[in-house]
Amino acid sequence: MIVFASTIGLSAFLLFLVQPVVARQILPWFGGSAAVWTTCMVFFQLVLLAGYFYADVLSRHLRPRAQALVHGTLLLVSLTQLPIVPSAAFKPADADNPIGRILVLLAVTIGLPYLMLSTTGPLVQSWFARRFADTPKQASVWRLYALSNAASLAALLGYPTLIEPLATNQAQSLGWSAGYVVFVLLAGASAALAARAPRLPRQPSQAATAGNSTVVSDAGAPTGADLGRWLLLSACGSVLLLTVTTHITQNVASVPFLWVLPLALYLTSFILTFDGRGWYWPRSFRVLAGVMAVAMMAGLAYRPNLAWTPQDGVAGLIEQGLMPLQQAVPLYAAGLFVLCMFFHGELVLRKPAPAHLTRFYLMVSAGGALGGLLVGVVAPLLLDWTWELPGVLFLATVVLLAFGQGRWRPAAAVALGACGFFGWQVIGAVHERTVEVSRSFYGTLRVRATSLEDSPTLRWRLLHGVITHGEQYRHEPYRSQPTSYYGASAGVAQALLGLRALQPGRAQHVGLIGLGIGTLASYGREGDRYRFYELDPDVLDVAERRFSYLTDSAARIETQLGDARLMLEREAPQAFDLLAVDAFSSDSIPVHLLTREALATYRRHVAAGGVVAFHISNRYLDLRPVVQQLADEAGLVPWIVMDDPPDDTGLYKSDWVLVTGNQALLSWLARQGAGERLAGTPPIRPWTDDFNNLFDVLR
Repeated sequence: MIVFASTIGLSAFLLFLVQPVVARQILPWFGGSAAVWTTCMVFFQLVLLAGYFYADVLSRHLRPRAQALVHGTLLLVSLTQLPIVPSAAFKPADADNPIGRILVLLAVTIGLPYLMLSTTGPLVQSWFARRFADTPKQASVWRLYALSNAASLAALLGYPTLIEPLATNQAQSLGWSAGYVVFVLLAGASAALAARAPRLPRQPSQAATAGNSTVVSDAGAPTGADLGRWLLLSACGSVLLLTVTTHITQNVASVPFLWVLPLALYLTSFILTFDGRGWYWPRSFRVLAGVMAVAMMAGLAYRPNLAWTPQDGVAGLIEQGLMPLQQAVPLYAAGLFVLCMFFHGELVLRKPAPAHLTRFYLMVSAGGALGGLLVGVVAPLLLDWTWELPGVLFLATVVLLAFGQGRWRPAAAVALGACGFFGWQVIGAVHERTVEVSRSFYGTLRVRATSLEDSPTLRWRLLHGVITHGEQYRHEPYRSQPTSYYGASAGVAQALLGLRALQPGRAQHVGLIGLGIGTLASYGREGDRYRFYELDPDVLDVAERRFSYLTDSAARIETQLGDARLMLEREAPQAFDLLAVDAFSSDSIPVHLLTREALATYRRHVAAGGVVAFHISNRYLDLRPVVQQLADEAGLVPWIVMDDPPDDTGLYKSDWVLVTGNQALLSWLARQGAGERLAGTPPIRPWTDDFNNLFDVLR
């Protein structure tokens, strides 16, 4: 039993660990978007499905010795893909939708080893059931699935806290590859033990007990209805996980590592329901599932009272916000856990005899893959907003009604009606004061009005989740004014003004990584050249159609679509007087723009005496030591400008670090009282393309 358990535990650990190990290496190539993680998850779920299908076919159609021979051969072949290092040949050359390229890259890099890991859970469990047929140990076969999820949870929690902070990308790839070799040896030993066992007998029936309810499973071939239920329940859990994760990380708060919480709760629900010790109480969790589905839908529709000042009058009513972080995260975390316990608990109640466990796991995997495809691929193509979350909450109450019995059906019907009511409110809330909504591979964009149409201070604001990409006044005389993080006292503006003061009459060449709505173009003069680098084509489209900073600027405006660093690496030196790097406001910051190698690329494009300006305003990450470390190492001065404009200006607080060797500019900034030099020794390890650690810079 130890060999089987060790094989399953190590395979699940490696299975879960390889996702961040590989995805982290390719994330910079595709702009650091959270959608890259979603695409990777879709790939892993599809390969997992293929692995479960392989296990089902192998266990049902081949004799034990043939199974061991086929599986052992594939295990040996999979070793040829080691070590798992993505090829730089897959770096994109343009800003087109990169889903296909990512899927091919992953298949070439990790395809067969991941497939072999994917087969392990159901295949080794079937071997275990055969080996211990007609013994008391056979009843514990389902607990091996709980063990695999516990190992997955260990990998989830261990990677960001232990592995990422201590190991470089290369060390992670090599370490994982070494662990995979150990897995191949264990899997081979399991196959050898299984080869000497008889085929698993197919008993007439079995009783499965869970909590205070007992369901009798037919041990014959599962019916179409059985397969459909398994698929539906698994898909609901998968969709719920992905949509809740997207909602709390993009629409509630961009807190680093917040994505770990929903995934940990999802895995915990699998561990508890498959443990076999009665953690799932059907009656209780069915009631709780209805309550939490309604509460979460009501949370999506939640809007606090409008805030306003007496001086503004009715026209000064400002934008409504979402549920506060302190309330939203506990609500959606608790709701996710309860609903996943319901979905997965109902799965356990309907599990078949061990003879059919591979078919059961195949449908569970198919449901997970289906959920990933719906959220990661289908929804961004067909929906203009993240409607998947209210959709799956409504579906949960439908499932609850379908599975309800007797006196519980009226309660389920009430939950269904309440979800429908609040769902209608969600639709109204999303469109309230919304000028435009669009969605692409890179996320959802929304242009919202900040006040009533006839207000002289009306602004249109571009939002990506809760992150503001810029805003502009709609009426004169404010329309041409720079707003948000780019007022005249902000660090980037002070650098521009200082360079002008030192070289009066000279045209400026300015580069900007991160377009937003093009606010900095308002500083452009006749003869100046402003070159914007933007990853998301939708951002450029909205900036040109809904805002006028780019079209109104006196400077010559150039826009380049694609990952800025990749484009700068391919371009001839641009001789920028100032290069602004403005991409670090969210939780999933593009760290490839903040490394030793990145700064070397920037310096190649900056003229003598020029400035690289890093916008590091971030509520949860303190990036000052990272930039200081890079500047000190390059022999440049890190000069920080922390701007806190008066409330009545409508400008935002901002932190800019200006990295330069221009002493005349630094003296000018000092005379203006604009900032100071970052001093002391940064207490962190330098960030490179091969190493970074967000834990070091958490506030």
